[in-house]
Amino acid sequence: MISSRFFFALVLALPTIVTAANYSIVKEYAGSNFFDDWVFYGNFDNLTNGDAIFVTASQATSQQLAFVNSAGNAVMKVDNKTNVAFNDKRNTVRISTKDRFAVGSVWIADMLHVPFGCSVWPAFWSQAPNWPAGGEIDTFEGVNMVHNSQFSLHTEPGCTAVNAVQTSTLVNSTDCSFKTNSNEGCVVEDPDPNSYGAAFAAAGGGMFVTEFAETGISIWFFSRGNVPSSLQGNASSVDTSTLGKPVSNYPSGNCNIDQFFRAQNLIFDITLCGAGDRNVFAQTCSGICYNDYVIGSPSNYDNAYFEVRSVRVFGTSSAVDIPPGANGTSRENKAGFVVLFGVALATLVFLMAL
Repeated sequence: MISSRFFFALVLALPTIVTAANYSIVKEYAGSNFFDDWVFYGNFDNLTNGDAIFVTASQATSQQLAFVNSAGNAVMKVDNKTNVAFNDKRNTVRISTKDRFAVGSVWIADMLHVPFGCSVWPAFWSQAPNWPAGGEIDTFEGVNMVHNSQFSLHTEPGCTAVNAVQTSTLVNSTDCSFKTNSNEGCVVEDPDPNSYGAAFAAAGGGMFVTEFAETGISIWFFSRGNVPSSLQGNASSVDTSTLGKPVSNYPSGNCNIDQFFRAQNLIFDITLCGAGDRNVFAQTCSGICYNDYVIGSPSNYDNAYFEVRSVRVFGTSSAVDIPPGANGTSRENKAGFVVLFGVALATLVFLMAL
């Protein structure tokens, strides 16, 4: 008969689901190798019907639309050199990470400049491969000449954002379903005027922090002068409990994270006009989006670029970083198997001890 002491020792040794606020570094995109682990879309914008062509990696290099500058920062930009003819689209960039990051992870984007200007619709966001299944998290999104960035989730029906613990009171919508209001999502605006546009750049940029946790999804923005000391430098871990209230918070109470979200690919993109842009274009810009900005002179796009110091991903376990395996098995699936196997083994040992 197996002793109870042995049984409890075995149970304590089994994997557990961690819900701590402290996360260790698992991936860094920075410096001369920034673009190595990203995939370029390489197609016209058939996702939001934008007046843009997302170039391939080779085109991005040859046209200097994606490169690492002399300061060691990654730059992604809209073509600001070409006079585009009527009925043509303008070249720009959309990249996504090769790896996916699961529940129990935090990603931090340190940016010096974000794209802005009439017709410009930039975002730093994430989604699961089979969207809308698996959900979408928009960490940063701006459009045209608005003064504030916004955050949002987009999911299958059934996820709502209520009982949030956050600093922003600018809640535009609470139904995250992609079927509601033409996929508006559950949107929260950042009240900080330094969160977008010329003001963002003038303030030295800042950091966007996204926590993807069992308890919910939280997003912080820190303008450069307000970046906490714990996020400065090359820290090997981050403790989100020290960051204060997030600007935007989506608790799991009315949006079960495990039900509506799966591991996410991180994405940068800059499209032009497009479905979302057309809804708000007239609020900050005059004329016709395509006719007056996309075609003709490229000077409108001199500020339409990202300059990114780094994107750093932190996680609570090796299940966070998920490169698709040759056999289609991810580390997330393997980790889940280990947990289930451990539970089954503990049950078997307990029954044998009776």
